[in-house]
Amino acid sequence: MVPPIPEDRLGRPLRKLRLSVTDRCNFRCRYCMPETEYSWLPRAALLEFEELRRIAAVFLRVGVSEIRLTGGEPLLRRDLPVLVRMLSGLEGLRDLAMTTNGARLPELAGELARAGLRRVTISLDSLDPERFRRITQKDVLPEVLEGVEAARRAGFAEVKLNCVVMRGINDDEIPDLLDFALEWGLEPRFIEYMDVGGATRWDGAEVFPKEEILARITKRFGPPRPLEGRGSAPAQRYRLPNGAVFGLIASTTAPFCRGCDRSRLSADGHWFHCLYAATGIDLRGLLRGGAEDGILEERIRGAWGERRDRGAEDRFGLADRRPLLDAAAMRAHPHLEMHKRGG
Repeated sequence: MVPPIPEDRLGRPLRKLRLSVTDRCNFRCRYCMPETEYSWLPRAALLEFEELRRIAAVFLRVGVSEIRLTGGEPLLRRDLPVLVRMLSGLEGLRDLAMTTNGARLPELAGELARAGLRRVTISLDSLDPERFRRITQKDVLPEVLEGVEAARRAGFAEVKLNCVVMRGINDDEIPDLLDFALEWGLEPRFIEYMDVGGATRWDGAEVFPKEEILARITKRFGPPRPLEGRGSAPAQRYRLPNGAVFGLIASTTAPFCRGCDRSRLSADGHWFHCLYAATGIDLRGLLRGGAEDGILEERIRGAWGERRDRGAEDRFGLADRRPLLDAAAMRAHPHLEMHKRGG
């Protein structure tokens, strides 16, 4: 008999795993990595491909059915298509996806698709070259747009665009970004600016909330209609009067913790139940300490069964909401950074 999928203390099943393959990133986006200096995980601490495959297989036996490759920037991990091929054939895996900034997709999209990657989500926060440079600290918008086109040609089952919306920074581009995505046959998702670890300069005044995003879209395209069947997905999807669909992730002003079935494994093997979790579980220590798969499975099942995390809801309830960490605290607790644990 197959053991049941474990549920946490709030009845949430463990179904999705975000698997970070590196903590390094070639961008310095103001909403994620705004500081000038960061400490990186030692190369020897990163899980090898065989270790990543093994721990993924254990999670799949526990009940996970969807894996998303993240970072940092996952395309910075050398020979990533080799890992994709190793993961794509695992028993029980229904979906293998990746989130990327897109700058290296022109050279890798086709190889990743052939290796078995099914879906890609590309970050694109502005269509204006100078504004893009200010947001990311990189002057590479043409390369990212080329990456979007490469992803379209590669034959992935789905290509989405993510845009983090910030008041006074890029909120005026919402209609243009939506137009761009629809013209290219892609589904865009607009994301509220989140006060996660790494967002050391987060300011609540820069949050452009769900209601205002919808108002901007309504003014250009007409009133969108929310679609049913959201389930545990982070994005609420909407259909425009013209039939096109977009998504909206409102973690900051309308948290959806009660439906969260995701967890994250950092590139050095620390397992976090929540994006805001203060501590994680060192699975690398078990892997390299000789633990058999049954021990790993038992550890994962037991820990998930004790889970109570409601990080975004806890943040929403704060009377005086400030950044989760300042720069000094981030340096003292680097595993709290979003680029360490996968966004």
